[in-house]
Amino acid sequence: MEFSLLGPISVLSGSEELSLGPAKRRSVLALLLLQPNTTVPLEQLIDSLWEDEPPEHARTVVQGHVSRLRATLAAGGAEAFGIELATHGSAYLLRLPEELIDAHRFGELVALARPEAAPADAVPLLREALGLWRGPALTGTVTSPPFAAAAHALEERRLSAVEALARAYGALGENEQAAAVLYSAAVNHPLREGLIAALMRALFRTGRQSDALEWFHRTRRLLSEELGVDPGERLRSAYEEILRAETADDARKTAEPTRGAAGAPAEGRAFHVKHDGDAPAPRDGGTGGAGAPTQTGRSGSGGAPRLLPRPPARFLGRQAELHALTDVLTDRTTGESPLAVVAGPAGVGKTACAVQWAHLHAGSFPDGQLFADLRGFGEGDETAPAEVLRDFLQALGTPPERVPSSAQAASALFRSLVAERRVLVVLDNARSSAQVRPLLPGGPHCVTVVTSRSRLDGLVATDCARPVGLQALGHEEGAALLGAMLGSDRVAEDPAAARELVDLCDGLPLALRAAAAQLTARPRWRLARLASALRDERRRLALLSAEDTGIAAALRVSVARLSADDARLLRALANSPDGHLNASAAAALAGYDQERTQDGLERLAEMHLVDEEATDVYTISALTQLFARDGGAEGGRRPDGGEGTEPDGSGGRPGGGAG
Repeated sequence: MEFSLLGPISVLSGSEELSLGPAKRRSVLALLLLQPNTTVPLEQLIDSLWEDEPPEHARTVVQGHVSRLRATLAAGGAEAFGIELATHGSAYLLRLPEELIDAHRFGELVALARPEAAPADAVPLLREALGLWRGPALTGTVTSPPFAAAAHALEERRLSAVEALARAYGALGENEQAAAVLYSAAVNHPLREGLIAALMRALFRTGRQSDALEWFHRTRRLLSEELGVDPGERLRSAYEEILRAETADDARKTAEPTRGAAGAPAEGRAFHVKHDGDAPAPRDGGTGGAGAPTQTGRSGSGGAPRLLPRPPARFLGRQAELHALTDVLTDRTTGESPLAVVAGPAGVGKTACAVQWAHLHAGSFPDGQLFADLRGFGEGDETAPAEVLRDFLQALGTPPERVPSSAQAASALFRSLVAERRVLVVLDNARSSAQVRPLLPGGPHCVTVVTSRSRLDGLVATDCARPVGLQALGHEEGAALLGAMLGSDRVAEDPAAARELVDLCDGLPLALRAAAAQLTARPRWRLARLASALRDERRRLALLSAEDTGIAAALRVSVARLSADDARLLRALANSPDGHLNASAAAALAGYDQERTQDGLERLAEMHLVDEEATDVYTISALTQLFARDGGAEGGRRPDGGEGTEPDGSGGRPGGGAG
């Protein structure tokens, strides 16, 4: 006979599972099994079974459940296994060999395992222990605090065993196995810092540095948003270890070429410095360009940091924009550090484009590739420059205790460290020029790429930034993206529907990826069926969302950054019949005077919420119109700087083509 607490409460006699009855009866058995061979007072049972005031007949109810359990166990042959449910006055005792309880066997196996001293022996012991779990502990019991506490204690023991198994795998050098063991536990316990720290180290040891750092930043945001605290010592230590680490694998990765989107080696290319306006030519005869001279820069004491996120999935097209970035970032005629601003509307793929370029040309920056999400258009507060500088300095080998506390001093130290190095800096999702300036490296061999929904005219004025605008995809590129996501055959069978989907998505990669997600989940749907559904303007924004990302979420963040006046202007513009209007028509719709309207239109154009096609000719996209009409532009910042509607989405990450 076997008793299970590590999952649904159950009793197995031979191959037959005994029928235990309702939740309270199962709960009585669970409480007795949690304290085997120990008398459990009737009052404790009553207190555990009823969260609120127990009924007057509670004693009779418990006695009835005990009586039925006794009969059930007897019918299953309990006596043959030395099992007895006895009454001792006003208490009960479940007498049995404790090895019949899965929680007891679990504890014994874990106690026998020594992951550091004998990892090869510990792995099978811990795998067997964790194999006893069949779901959340004490499933099927009542939801009172005593049972919740007992279930939590068992879950803590399980997580400790998971961490021990990962340590054993790590001691054996099987870091992929360690990461796999930790991953699902981390997903289900995203605020357990020790678990996340262990996962970060395991991922780093498998060469997945960017994934490891992504887990840190995700957990840091969760801790801030849900608990209002900063990462603790274990999580921070793991982060700093990864940033400072100098391993043989680092050197190997720097030396070996990686493959670009077209399959040609990207890292390791050497490029001529651009002179007299000539286009850069790669010395290996390949196509494309990089953004650094060929002299060798110094490497940091902690190894060359590579903080880029993973390359965007299914990245297609954007050749003109990638070439424009190369032209800007290889222009050495001024003797200054090249700076490009990739700007465009929400969902157009700014982050994807910048990260793709960075991966294609990472080999031209052997002293490091730095990346920071400035969260200018995301949930919560934007990232403070001091926070980014601290991470950059530690990645470059500065001990934590030597990082200056002030942003100004940290910025000066950062510029000094990279002055003669060849470093690429990618600053994603910037809100303003002021947020970016302290993070600019300034060294003549460094290159900086900034992405933003704002044009960041201030950087153009003060730092000679060169803008690289991103527009919506045309029919051909949009259909190619759908084909990459869905398979070319599915798109080729109905090219007209594919063109219509591109139009209904305004050519935005984020919207097209969300549409592809809808079709992937519905393999029997033809493209025309989704196009038909998207024609319904009441459903379009909802259909162009995929779990935690979508056009509505991206637009909501942009609108939340507007003043209340500009948000009202955007809402008025949404009532334009064809999305085309001039300042006079906009003033009439909004009820503003001409000057106030013109100023507001310019700010909306700077944020890419409207587009100035020609002098005094403004357009608003169909999806932005739908969002504003549906009440998405109700909020905005108040004149005093406070916030109206809070954003609840994000502009997306590299793989989503948003930003």
